[in-house]
Amino acid sequence: MLRRFPFVINRGIRMGKKSKAPKLPETCLEVPSVASLTGVDVTPIYDTHTHLHSTFDAYRKEYPEGRFSTIPEFVKGYYARIAAQNDQLPAIHVPVKSLVDVWCEAPVLFNEWRELADSALTPELRAEKWGGIEYHFVMGVHPHEARNYTDEVEGQILEAMKHERNVGWGEIGLDYHYDNSPRDIQRNILIRQLEHAIKLGKPLTIHTREADDDIWDILSTQVPKEWKIHIHCFTDSPSLAKKLLDHFPNLYIGITGVITYATNENTSAVVRMLATSPPVDPSRSPLRILLETDAPYMVPSNLTKHQQQTFGLKSNARMPLCHAGMIPWTAEFVAKEATQGVVDQVVKQVENGAEAGDKKVWTAAEVMKIARGNARHVYGI
Repeated sequence: MLRRFPFVINRGIRMGKKSKAPKLPETCLEVPSVASLTGVDVTPIYDTHTHLHSTFDAYRKEYPEGRFSTIPEFVKGYYARIAAQNDQLPAIHVPVKSLVDVWCEAPVLFNEWRELADSALTPELRAEKWGGIEYHFVMGVHPHEARNYTDEVEGQILEAMKHERNVGWGEIGLDYHYDNSPRDIQRNILIRQLEHAIKLGKPLTIHTREADDDIWDILSTQVPKEWKIHIHCFTDSPSLAKKLLDHFPNLYIGITGVITYATNENTSAVVRMLATSPPVDPSRSPLRILLETDAPYMVPSNLTKHQQQTFGLKSNARMPLCHAGMIPWTAEFVAKEATQGVVDQVVKQVENGAEAGDKKVWTAAEVMKIARGNARHVYGI
């Protein structure tokens, strides 16, 4: 049985006597691309943080008679078939090229991760099992599960680090929003995992929520300044993001569909800040982001609205789950926020009596291309 973290899947929730949100048909998962990608050269999708086991579990619970009975079948069926299904929105095929699957349970789901990783060991296997999609994984113990961290769990993670498809240690960190594990245990287990990851030279996938001071203190004292770090699904303060970005030149901010949510202003503020910042290296973009889904969670709200219209459903209808094919919709929103950051900067320049700079317009295609290069830099994928 799959262990599920207490995150909220972006679906309708029945409370009191309110009616249940209408169910979208399985074909809603065949996601069209965004209009701005039509007729342009588009970088394939690189999802740097997904939970395939949880995603497939959500799929089977929503569609018990669904078309796909295994994770690789689901990946091939939806990630390699992303194209327009209607005439309302012209779109092009944007294939998924690479996935970073995240295993962060305690106890470790040993048989499950091994089966998927072994099925992607050779190009021939990846072509047969995964439709040519590159499967990678990271492993660690999530802060929610820190109370269950044991020597046995640690030994199993260390064994997983030897696998050819492993590209990092994570998702690890601090979560003071839910406090599912005591905070002192979260801190101790984070430090313990950091020590191992650094000894092994592994990139880090970091989870942080409402723990700004402690995550800064631990990372800045325990992790070498040049280390490769992915701050996953960032929603905390822009000031924390700036402090981390300034200190760690190889640190990147993970952007999920949560950037599209009206309740979250922090992630957009970070993107606007990055779009107008000088690059730490002239050969690299100042937009130090990684695109990710955190699937099955964080369906981009702009996609939800589009699918509601496509299937003629009311505004309370929700996508049943997120998957890697939805990343272009996140990239579209990132481009909008990055452009707004440039506009805001120009307005300030004019207000201060300075000459207005260039009004750069960011595009989803450009965002995807930059994020792909950043994924290569951090994870080598």
